[in-house]
Amino acid sequence: MSISSSIPDRKVALAFMAHPDDAEISCGGTLIRLQESGWDVHIVSVTAGDCGSMNMDPEETARTRILEGTNAANLIGATFHTLGEPDGRVVYDRQSLQKSIDLFRRIAPTLVITMPMSDYHADHEVSGQLGRAASFVYAAPNASTEPLIDGSSVPYLYYTDGHDGQDRMGTPITPTTSVDISEQLETKTKMLACHESQLEWLRSHNGINEYLSAMQAHSHARGTDIGTDAAEAFVQHRGHGHPVEDLLATLFPIQHSSHSPDSAMQATNS
Repeated sequence: MSISSSIPDRKVALAFMAHPDDAEISCGGTLIRLQESGWDVHIVSVTAGDCGSMNMDPEETARTRILEGTNAANLIGATFHTLGEPDGRVVYDRQSLQKSIDLFRRIAPTLVITMPMSDYHADHEVSGQLGRAASFVYAAPNASTEPLIDGSSVPYLYYTDGHDGQDRMGTPITPTTSVDISEQLETKTKMLACHESQLEWLRSHNGINEYLSAMQAHSHARGTDIGTDAAEAFVQHRGHGHPVEDLLATLFPIQHSSHSPDSAMQATNS
């Protein structure tokens, strides 16, 4: 297959995340690059983030975080959605899976980025399971009563980096793919800054004093891995039925800086 033939005609990308700020933290730079390349970008939060506050009730927290997610998506011309599952209590069951499939059916993505199956937060893991399952089955005619959009198919599927680049047990994740986001880091930071309600929550509950700086530091660390200023790392799902060509690497080949002769050795695109 030639490089150009691996790029789908239908350019619809879906970031299927657990909480309203997860996309901005883990794949915001890549979403910006996709949007800049003419892709229709959707951000889905399985929950409305209703547990993410130390002082607001669940309803007010959900309203606040949905607005923040919408504002962040609007910055790059993306569309924000939520399934409204309970924050901190996401489960893989028939109801949550059907809601996921129905949403996929309405969007018909050809590229899906979801959460790692092993991460510090169980909501992330279950959202990854839902994203994987919905990706595989949504285009089956009998999977949903939602109309089947022309071009619906099993999409390219990627899992985001784990927190600090680690799985739930603290083992480092080895990416299959990295995307240079050096030029997108400023806008990615502005997207994450839209989630201002999380500043006190993350400081109090997660022990993260400055979530913008923490995101930037990890982006720079992943950039160092491939010889660029900033990057995002992914693991591609190449199991049976899914496209195996590395679409992100095809779309965004890493341009190594001239002062980094060993950068080709550091690249994680495979």
